[in-house]
Amino acid sequence: MTGAEASGDLLILVAMIVGLGVLSQLLSARFRVPSVLFLITAGVAIGPEGLGVLTIDSFGESGLSTIVGLSVAIIVFEGAFHLKAEKIREAPAAVIRLTTVGAAIAFLGTAGAVRFFLGANWDIALLIGALLVATGPTVITPILKVVPVRDRVAATLETEGIVNDVTAAILAVVLFKSMTVREIHADVYLQLFAERLGTGLLVGVVVAAVVWAVLQYVDISPDDAPRNARLLTLAGAIVAFGTADYVFAEAGVAAAATAGLILGNANLPYEEEIEAFKGDITLLVLSFVFITLAALLEFDQLFALGLGGVAVVVAVMLVLRPFLVFLSTRGGRFTFRERLFMSAVGPRGIIPASVATLFAIRLQTDAAPTNPAGADLLVGTVFLVILVTVVLEGGLARQIAETLDVIPMRVLIIGGGRVGRSLAERLEARGENVVLIEADKTVLEELRNDGFTAREGDGTDTEVLREAGVENAKTVVAASGDDDVNLLVAQLAKSNFDVENVIARANNPSNASAFEDLGVQTISAAESTAWAIDNRIERPALSDWMSELGRSGDVQEIEITDEDLVGQRIVDVGGELPNGVLIALVSRNGASEVPTPDVELQAGDHITLIGRTEAVQEAINQCGKPV
Repeated sequence: MTGAEASGDLLILVAMIVGLGVLSQLLSARFRVPSVLFLITAGVAIGPEGLGVLTIDSFGESGLSTIVGLSVAIIVFEGAFHLKAEKIREAPAAVIRLTTVGAAIAFLGTAGAVRFFLGANWDIALLIGALLVATGPTVITPILKVVPVRDRVAATLETEGIVNDVTAAILAVVLFKSMTVREIHADVYLQLFAERLGTGLLVGVVVAAVVWAVLQYVDISPDDAPRNARLLTLAGAIVAFGTADYVFAEAGVAAAATAGLILGNANLPYEEEIEAFKGDITLLVLSFVFITLAALLEFDQLFALGLGGVAVVVAVMLVLRPFLVFLSTRGGRFTFRERLFMSAVGPRGIIPASVATLFAIRLQTDAAPTNPAGADLLVGTVFLVILVTVVLEGGLARQIAETLDVIPMRVLIIGGGRVGRSLAERLEARGENVVLIEADKTVLEELRNDGFTAREGDGTDTEVLREAGVENAKTVVAASGDDDVNLLVAQLAKSNFDVENVIARANNPSNASAFEDLGVQTISAAESTAWAIDNRIERPALSDWMSELGRSGDVQEIEITDEDLVGQRIVDVGGELPNGVLIALVSRNGASEVPTPDVELQAGDHITLIGRTEAVQEAINQCGKPV
């Protein structure tokens, strides 16, 4: 075959891979399934186990190493760029534990499972354990795009993936380096790790500083500054990776992550254009690498593992992951179901696949050491865990989330003052997914320090509302101290985003009619205060009890959806409810009344439950769905 023919074949192969990658992304968006599932399927289809179009010789050993290295640099940089400081603050304690104690449990536990179930040498077992620490943004981010969980859950999973990507890659390289030189002393491991991490941090900081300074102080082109800003940022990612990797192998991953994290939080000019551009580049790179590496997989390597390989997968998915998640997320910030979801969603991604493939090539070809059996065990185990976790945990992530009911509709509160803050506290105590929007930076910082999910911005800006999740909101509350702001927020929520439930605070009673003309539910501050004082005077016991709503007591309105309840009398239904809850009202055709024991329930009736918080929640699960 001539050089021209080989070049033409390679061009066709690259075009095929890119086309399959784009198709995978389209299928992901269409069926709301993480794209990695389609990417792996496409790779297997064109690899040796499928059509045989793509093999390990298609790019050559050095070509594959270069492609994977640059791709990992862009992927890690892009993931770190999106990791904003406010996201990290959503669940800082859990993130720290997941990336330290949790990572150590995953590392040692996986290594022990590989050693026990597969009989591997400790060097290979520890290497596999190090690689499988990483979940990574390449698999977590596509999942979170189709599974809109609470912000604190998403922030924790994203941060864990990015940090563990870096530590896993560096730890794996340190262990592999120790294998090649046969050094096993603890101080050698520590030195190798510190060299790579320190080099990566230093190079990342320097490159980020240079890129930031150029964008801030240099006129990079009056004619097309956004384009040049995009190219400069992309070049920064590649330069950071290449420079650090030249000094110490795999230090580039830490450098790319460091540069991305700093620049992503540096308020760069043209930040939106940079994010959009990098997102498109990353999708193409991610598609290319995932398909390429999946194509290199040989099923014989998987089947050779036998039941031992299955046992390792079970240990990783069903023992180690739940244990480390529940240990790391203790403290009450997450519900039990959210912790179950995080336990069930820990697929492994591009870092283990790419690094394992490169290590296997070196184990099979390098003069020292030559370990083809270890190479097969390494690749087989890593890819088996990746395949099973991606298919089951990634492909079924939305179904898992829906079963566990961890995809809540949001409640947006515009205004983080005393009213908005108090309302958010009550709603969160009931398990609602509350996001506050506040423009005042001092108030914003106080909200975040107290554990609230708060976004900075003007609530009358449609982009701010969209980024806060208004398109997935069941309720928007305009609770600021400015009636003009509240009126505009209500108009936007109704007309632009078609939010079902819009509630506005009217600080001036004379403005209430303007809100009501829009069809917006209006709460007059003056009337609410008078009502509260009247309750304190005439109904002190009820007033005291209502101050505990969302804590020890609760009132909830639900719609009757259980066909078994239709036609039953109130006295019969009440007898089946948990102790500590009563049916206070029945609403039908817009009219509400305190029911007599003989009132029969009809489909679509709304009933108001009052009682202890736990009993009310149990009754909701038994009778219908919240309104």
